[in-house]
Amino acid sequence: MIVHIVMFSFKDDNKKENLLKAKEILEGLVEKIPSLKSMEVGLDFMQSERSSDLVLTSKFDDKEALSIYATHAEHLKVVSFIKDVTDGAKVVDYEI
Repeated sequence: MIVHIVMFSFKDDNKKENLLKAKEILEGLVEKIPSLKSMEVGLDFMQSERSSDLVLTSKFDDKEALSIYATHAEHLKVVSFIKDVTDGAKVVDYEI
C-alpha cells in the first residue's frame, strides 16, 4: 500500500473560499479515479506559524496506481486550480 500526503499553504486572497473549494474537489476525486482507494482532506484550525492550511492523505494499492492518479485528467484539473491558489506544498510518499 502507498500513502501519499500533501500539505498546502494557501494564498491570502479568497483563502476561506479556496480552501473549501479545494477540499470539495479533492474529496470528489475518489469517485472519479479508480486507482485512488481513499482520501482524507483536513483543514488546519491551529493557524500557527508552522501550520499548513490543508492536508490530504490518500492511499493506493501500489506505485503504479499512484502514477495513474498523478496523470489522470480529473486530478490534473484539481492540480491546475490548486496551483493558482497556493503559495506552496510539501509532499511525502511512503510504502506500508
